[in-house]
Amino acid sequence: QLQASGGGLVQTGGSLRLSCAASGRTFSSYAMGWFRQAPGRDREFVAAISGSGGRTYYADAVKGRFTISRDNAKNTVYLQMDSLKPEDTGVYYCGADAKSGTVVSISPGRYNYWGQGTQVTVSS
Repeated sequence: QLQASGGGLVQTGGSLRLSCAASGRTFSSYAMGWFRQAPGRDREFVAAISGSGGRTYYADAVKGRFTISRDNAKNTVYLQMDSLKPEDTGVYYCGADAKSGTVVSISPGRYNYWGQGTQVTVSS
């Protein structure tokens, strides 16, 4: 199971740090991803990280502003979000790819497990 937290209301230019805590003993074998969904829009890829943390990938819209990381000892993946913009507003979901720890995928269909989502609102 995945539990996302850390969302909130922030002004343009502000920062938030999202966390996603996982249960189980095989966390380091899962690639993890963050996705977001705005009202009326499809879920879109934000960032992903391999099981070891050695590989990361970002959507162009967040590259240079967001940083994904993980602490396998704590079974947690993080998304540090800086220089936030109103278009970053949405519900942020973490996903786990139980099929591979090395494939870093932008496709939500690749991920087997999802957290409940945490709301991020950026005011202008």
